[in-house]
Amino acid sequence: MPVTNKHIMPVQRVPAPLQEVMRRLASTGAEIARTIARGGLGDDLSGPVGINSDGDGQKALDVIADEAFLDALRGSGVRHYASEEQAEAVDLDPDGGFALAIDPLDGSSNIDVNVSIGTIFALFPAGKTPQASFQRPASDLLGAGYIIYGPQCCLVASFGDGVQIYTLDPQTGCFALTTDGVQIPEKSGEFAINASNYRHWPAPVRAYIDDLVSGTDGPRERDFNMRWVASLVAEAHRILLRGGIFLYPGDNREGYARGRLRLLYECAPIAFLMTQAGAGATDGSDPVLDLDITALHQRTPFVFGSAEKVARVAAYHDLSLSGTSALFSKRGLFRS
Repeated sequence: MPVTNKHIMPVQRVPAPLQEVMRRLASTGAEIARTIARGGLGDDLSGPVGINSDGDGQKALDVIADEAFLDALRGSGVRHYASEEQAEAVDLDPDGGFALAIDPLDGSSNIDVNVSIGTIFALFPAGKTPQASFQRPASDLLGAGYIIYGPQCCLVASFGDGVQIYTLDPQTGCFALTTDGVQIPEKSGEFAINASNYRHWPAPVRAYIDDLVSGTDGPRERDFNMRWVASLVAEAHRILLRGGIFLYPGDNREGYARGRLRLLYECAPIAFLMTQAGAGATDGSDPVLDLDITALHQRTPFVFGSAEKVARVAAYHDLSLSGTSALFSKRGLFRS
């Protein structure tokens, strides 16, 4: 049976109004996965092609993916489309009931080294204008997810009733539901952060990482392993399956006061998935889903992962604000 949009993925766990949108996202994701799998056999996907509206360098695959999703979603019920690669939101369907925000190709710095990259998307009710569709509380999300292009291509999604993982079968070209009701492990000895920026971090983040790195000799009295892929989708997928914590704080470098990750189409959808899987997601102190989105490309610090670990980072920030000296000494409060 040839692959068609109708049966690209099972949609029993998808709310009926969103099923066509999800079919089109899945179909486009499968096509992008095939393009990526060809690697050096096709065009140069990692070649620079310009700068996006937010000042980041664009790779060829960034633009290819953006154009593919934009075209695929016409006539799907999506009224407004907001993308990392577009300066402003795009009007697609004046009668559509949904607004979709997307990072079409996350982790593009890894394209040329065969490391997992992905697509992140967030679905909101449509407003009458793009501003009404996207400048709103992050908690207004109807659904969110990502597609990871790795050894397996998986589509991970939630619509407010748990998290599902769909895996692309390369023999059929279709996604199959492989895991339902994902729950993130509470215990893990892994953390992810770009340690090269240590000297720029705020004191609570340095203190938290110091305690992890000190291992059995420190207040946590155990050893931890650091991971850093520089692909948000890859980090999220590992944490979804194995637990742990990811940190991308704001720091004192110019342009990094609020970190570099975007609230609308990166942090809010990942936070939605983490929350649905029993984990936590904050800006270091406050839940991401409690934040208001005030601009398409708004940035925020981002911490997510196993709930206890995320809460611990928030406690370090609280201690710093209170001036408690325990934060910078033995920190016995955080033992375990």
